Amino acid sequence: MALAYGDLHPNRDKVPMPARSALHRPKRACAKKGEDAMGIEAAGKARADEGMVGGAVHDAGGPVAISDGQERIGWYPYYALGVLLLVYIFNFVDRQILAVLAEDIKADLGVSDAQLGFLYGTAFAVFYATFGVAFGRLADTWNRTKLITLGLGFWSLMTTASGLARGFLPLAACRFGVGVGEASASPAAFSLLYDYFPPRLRTTALGIYSSGISIGSGLGLFLGGLILKAWADHFPDPALAPLGLRGWQAAFIAVGVPGIVMALWVSTLREPPRGGRDGIVSRDHPHPFRETGAMLAGMVPLFNWPGLLRDGGRKAVMVNLVAGLAIILSAAGLVQLTRDLPQWIAMAIGFYAVFSWGQTLALRDPVVFGLLFRGRSLIRIILGGSATVFMLPALMFWFVPFLQRFYGVNSGEAGAVMGAAYAGLGLGGVLVGGVVADRLRKRLPKGKLIIWLAGMGTSLLAAFISLTTHYLPLAYGAMFIAHFGASVAYGPWISMVNDLMLPRGRATVSAFAYMVNTMIGIALGPYLIGQVSDMLAASGMQSGEALRQAMLTGLAVTVVGVIVVLTVLRHFEEDEENLVDRAKALGESM
Repeated sequence: MALAYGDLHPNRDKVPMPARSALHRPKRACAKKGEDAMGIEAAGKARADEGMVGGAVHDAGGPVAISDGQERIGWYPYYALGVLLLVYIFNFVDRQILAVLAEDIKADLGVSDAQLGFLYGTAFAVFYATFGVAFGRLADTWNRTKLITLGLGFWSLMTTASGLARGFLPLAACRFGVGVGEASASPAAFSLLYDYFPPRLRTTALGIYSSGISIGSGLGLFLGGLILKAWADHFPDPALAPLGLRGWQAAFIAVGVPGIVMALWVSTLREPPRGGRDGIVSRDHPHPFRETGAMLAGMVPLFNWPGLLRDGGRKAVMVNLVAGLAIILSAAGLVQLTRDLPQWIAMAIGFYAVFSWGQTLALRDPVVFGLLFRGRSLIRIILGGSATVFMLPALMFWFVPFLQRFYGVNSGEAGAVMGAAYAGLGLGGVLVGGVVADRLRKRLPKGKLIIWLAGMGTSLLAAFISLTTHYLPLAYGAMFIAHFGASVAYGPWISMVNDLMLPRGRATVSAFAYMVNTMIGIALGPYLIGQVSDMLAASGMQSGEALRQAMLTGLAVTVVGVIVVLTVLRHFEEDEENLVDRAKALGESM
């Protein structure tokens, strides 16, 4: 493999770039200078007329490249970023719309707050996390645009099917499917964006992509509230509605169908050379589906034992067996405590999958495993960042029901106000976070980490104010600031995760980060807040106050996450600088 010094230097943003593209230089010179344009092996494969890399890029209409003073970036990366952003918007529209539909679903299906938390969190999150790591591996070994296309089509189909559900279990099954489909998107998208853009623009690109969280969440709330109101106005008697559909069912169908059409557009995206912009070009895997199948099998009891026995011997099988028994016993105890069988069965499946995946990765790819778990910075950034997410999805889901119960705000108003705020402030936050982090990174190696800490600190304080005031305008305003701060932090977080991993492992580490993020933040956060709310309400507390107190308990987990990430300040710069050396020490051939 070819190794470009400029992109792996700790101050790589300051490494001067040559005026001419690497495509027009001899291979020897490229290896020596480390141009940011493309890797040596990728250069021969890249096509200048695709507009993805530097040089005099043209298409049938004339020049399409624009110069930024250091290199030429063609039009195509920005076009691809726009398409991927739309995919991510669809991702969160389909996910977040449940928040504004929750009270109608609760009344129609007779479910509890804990069950609502299960539908939004656990039912989605466990399958998202489990399949996410397998799809991350597939994204590292197969065509990423095809993977995103198939995933988008499937989760949109399952969102549409949610509108036909007539009970709690069918709706939960559809949420399982949404989780499986959405698991394909972000790991593959992050990997693509790192190959479309040079290092100095990556945090900005990831920030723009990540704005899909806010835009999609906002649109989900806005559209959900709008559809509920319109449906109730046109069909006050649900028996007279088409197919007897309720408003919440119509909302699922309305946002699901367009995603199926969008998948056809995504299928036209071009696949860039993997690792080309880092000069570390990985060869195509000869059997990507076999590798992904092995990863999935590695998370299923009994099916994973032959592989563990082959790769790790009897000791690996025994360790897996003991871990599985410990997880089963823990889940059984929690079922006895909460009387909630579906929640803890799902969580047991998720945690066993996470453990078994780690075992399989350690045996099949010790380099990626070592960089992930044996470094001082990467695993803490993932765990600490995921702990802060315990608060954020829970607040995003429960804040609309909180406004309805505590302040008496109707679903249309709550959805419109919070939807517009999430979309606008969230978009601004990720753009500000990405741009400022990239610029600060040029002066301080820890720039991205500093921006993350500033954003999360602001978000935590504002969320506390929002939940402790009894003045509705202040509650709205403080929650807006909380969302803005969290959005500022998101781009730098996922960028740091990718910066500390080799190109060939970026989709895998992104999938792992999302898996931990999902298991801690989405699977547990909304459910536990719902469970605490149910307990407090059962004790005689008014439902709005019970939900408020439950949401406040989630902030404590966020404080712990911020403290964990603070411990990274001492080691982050050194770990990023020594990435290649650490990879070589673990056995990577370069």
